[in-house]
Amino acid sequence: MAADREGGRRRMPVRAVAYAVGGAVLLAGCASMPDSGDLRGVESTPRQDTQVRVFAMPPAENAPPSEIVQGFLEALTSDDPHFETAREYLTDKARRTWRPELSTTVLADGPGTEPGRVGDREDADAYSLTLTGTKVATVDAQQSYAPADGEYRAPVHLTRDAKTGQWRIDTVPQGVVMGKSDFQRNYTSVNKYYFAANETPDAADGAGGQPMAVADPVYVRKRVDPLTQAVRSLLSGPTRPLGPAVRTSFPAGTALAEGVSSLTPDDRNRLTVELNGRAARTGPDTCDEMAAQLLFTLRNLTPAVDEVDLRSGDTRLCSLTEDRAAAVAARGSAQHPDYLYFVDGEERVVRLPAGSSATRAEPVPGALGSGAAKLRSVAVSRDEHRAAGVGLDGGSLYVASLVSGASLGERVLTSEGPTEGERLSTPSWDAQGDLWVVDRDPASPRLLMLEDGAGRPVTVRTPGLEGRVQDVRVAADGVRIALVVRDEDGQRSLLIGRIARDGKAGGEQAVTVRGLRSATPGLEEVTAMSWAGDSRLVVVGREHGGVQQIGYVQVDGSTPEPQAPAALTGVQEIAASEDERLPLVAYSEDGIVRLPSGTQWQKVTDGTAPVYPG
Repeated sequence: MAADREGGRRRMPVRAVAYAVGGAVLLAGCASMPDSGDLRGVESTPRQDTQVRVFAMPPAENAPPSEIVQGFLEALTSDDPHFETAREYLTDKARRTWRPELSTTVLADGPGTEPGRVGDREDADAYSLTLTGTKVATVDAQQSYAPADGEYRAPVHLTRDAKTGQWRIDTVPQGVVMGKSDFQRNYTSVNKYYFAANETPDAADGAGGQPMAVADPVYVRKRVDPLTQAVRSLLSGPTRPLGPAVRTSFPAGTALAEGVSSLTPDDRNRLTVELNGRAARTGPDTCDEMAAQLLFTLRNLTPAVDEVDLRSGDTRLCSLTEDRAAAVAARGSAQHPDYLYFVDGEERVVRLPAGSSATRAEPVPGALGSGAAKLRSVAVSRDEHRAAGVGLDGGSLYVASLVSGASLGERVLTSEGPTEGERLSTPSWDAQGDLWVVDRDPASPRLLMLEDGAGRPVTVRTPGLEGRVQDVRVAADGVRIALVVRDEDGQRSLLIGRIARDGKAGGEQAVTVRGLRSATPGLEEVTAMSWAGDSRLVVVGREHGGVQQIGYVQVDGSTPEPQAPAALTGVQEIAASEDERLPLVAYSEDGIVRLPSGTQWQKVTDGTAPVYPG
């Protein structure tokens, strides 16, 4: 390979970039690398346009160990579908045993290196070093993301091939390692969809008895046939954190038919999916649910998919369009609320049409809009037929119908906390019509659920939880739950768990929140949060020593690609809808404000405690 000289150091290209220009693909050498001097961290290729694909270059003839290691690390960040170029940096044995699909380790600044002992006279054909860095996250073999911290150290060993005299890596860590910015360039988050496992036929409040779809986010490689990756991931089943709470309509063992390596929609945006024999005897209703899972999963990928045609062998199983999928299964982000609700200056519940530019609110029908009780916060059921309000002192919870003439009735719950801030939280309705609330009483802190918003409250168990729950929001899918938890040091963090219900119909349920994990590892203080999509939340908080900020987080703890909302000072409460088309609404030092798409925060009116249904 031809080499050039720069500052007395020979350099070689280690990448090629493919530019898509008018349908043609142009290849060009990209980065270059020294073959001598200290090994430095491999970080991170500048963010590329979506039309640019990066391919690694194979090892140069007679490249020294440092160049082999750096070339291998660069190859891990390329768009090579099967990492074939990365394998060229390995010995034959290492190629057979290295499994890049096992995991991806994400480091803050990319992998650095600590050189080990260079071969001496007795072993001049060996070289060792250690990859180092600070862990940010891991993506496991199921493509499930999880925040991580701590030091990363992994040994690498090279040997010189006795026949060719070329250096190759013979000991390499399993999986893939790369810096955070390379991960963001190479991978994208995709929601695959399953159905809530514990729902009853009429469980979904306002969903017409349809099964409720639950989002399960995974990370796929952005420019390596993400559509086919997403389909394979869906067929393989839910990730471990969500698995016990959901079901799939695909029969066990269902996979793409043998010989199907890639899926592409036709010119009518119809995707034909050939499945193996496990799906051959699927009934029409089950097949429609399978197709709905696929359509929900693929709706935000490119190229677009508007229809799915499922086949097995020579049999056409079913076909489903995106319009019909909405009649097969419900999805939280597809439910469009009628109103935004908040508490006005007279401590009563008022409402504005959701998504409108209106600023004049009207009282809700019934007792909660008449001022029969002075309120500090409110939650409205997802069908918008009922509302729950917390009294002005935080000690009383009322539930009333949103119909004209409806009475207030008796309090359904009281708290004995010594101060307003140590009593009842803002409540939250789930998809089954049950009401959740936190009693912050230091003497008896409890997470409570009231079935159908009435009756004896059920104390929800939270095994393994360290700290006290301060706030609760249940997702539209009825499976996931978000909790703000305060630890012994006063730090407030956001945890995401799944809801497990046990108990016979007509009897008292045993309700447990399981699998709690942090969604905001980088925040020291979470002050407000709301669901803002099927797997996304909007959070108000601050980092250690930082100022208050508003941002989006995924349920897996990753940060989605959309930009953070415009800055807003003095935010005390925030409201979002799972329907991402509706604007964020907040209560700040300016009163009730909203954030229409592409604009800045705008004052709506005076008031507090804004909420969308849920």
